[in-house]
Amino acid sequence: MIDTRKFGDELKSLGYDFFAGVPCSFLKDLINYAINECEYVGAANEGDAVAIASGAHMGGRKAVVLMQNSGLTNAVSPLTSLNYCFKLPVLGFVSLRGEAGVADEPQHELMGQITTQMLDIMRIEWAYLADNLEDARVQLQFADSLISKNVPFFFVVKKGTFAKESLRDQKTVAKKRAQVIKSDTFSDVPPTRYAALEVLNRLKDSKTVQLATTGFTGRELYEVEDSKQNLYMVGSMGCISSLGLGLSLSRPDKKVISVDGDGALLMRMGNMATNGSYGPSNFLHLVLDNHCHDSTGGQETVSAGVDFAEIAAACGYDHVEAISDLEHLESSIMAWHKEPKLTFLHLLVSKGAKEDLSRPNIKPYEVKERLMEFIHD
Repeated sequence: MIDTRKFGDELKSLGYDFFAGVPCSFLKDLINYAINECEYVGAANEGDAVAIASGAHMGGRKAVVLMQNSGLTNAVSPLTSLNYCFKLPVLGFVSLRGEAGVADEPQHELMGQITTQMLDIMRIEWAYLADNLEDARVQLQFADSLISKNVPFFFVVKKGTFAKESLRDQKTVAKKRAQVIKSDTFSDVPPTRYAALEVLNRLKDSKTVQLATTGFTGRELYEVEDSKQNLYMVGSMGCISSLGLGLSLSRPDKKVISVDGDGALLMRMGNMATNGSYGPSNFLHLVLDNHCHDSTGGQETVSAGVDFAEIAAACGYDHVEAISDLEHLESSIMAWHKEPKLTFLHLLVSKGAKEDLSRPNIKPYEVKERLMEFIHD
């Protein structure tokens, strides 16, 4: 059994002081250490945790993600289409519930058999974490050497690996619910997504980072202006605000804007609660809602019956607006630039995309590297 505090201190000595995760009984003591001694973000699901940790890495933090192996399935999308495509490393710890020969609950039986196979299939380097500090220290140093080469690494953790670490008292302060500011009038013809992105891009300053969700949103932002301040998400649907949360927490000197779509947000709506709880003032979450999956043929989403702005207010965003036109969008973004606060903006846009829409001619990992150079300049 490993002394959890000494192991955690070893992680910190290597620079790993930012954690994101979802609880697991096998990892509870390491999670308790992270909450007690480091910066920890409790995510709504494991995929969000991976995206949060990835955003923190982009901001210059060495990030750790913690999860139960049943939740590894929730993390497949970002691990294969965010971390792999963008060459974003994270140090992961995943429990081995359902290990052969170890009594466990029936829902863990299959995952216990396929956890390491899943890591292999996703081309993620991994190892069983040793049960003694001396060997674990050597393993950490090896994992850190791979992380430095932009290679993700996961430790598979068996039952009883970590010694008890008590969780200190946590003080949760209830946030006052923001009053949603709503436009009085709405146009019969909503603005286009492209026009909204033109407004957003025109207002950016030298500290602004713009993260655009997958599909037409990222491609249209690329056509508006291919900037070193932009990231165009590929895959990882629903993860753009979690990526923005991790980046904004790690770089309070930057202004981080995550541009979301209604379909993507619906896919991982739990991230709104995490953003509302942990999000800093330098984070703006903009949702461009056209009630459909535009990039895949225009199939309707259920967003027409969802009040995203009210949900954002209930989740703890400090400032929430439901916007009806580009003039209102411009004034709201300008106000955020002038006096940043954790903000959620919702704008109804029309269906359809710019004609002859191109795709970025720069590889995803090159986009990331260019953006990180801008962030750290």
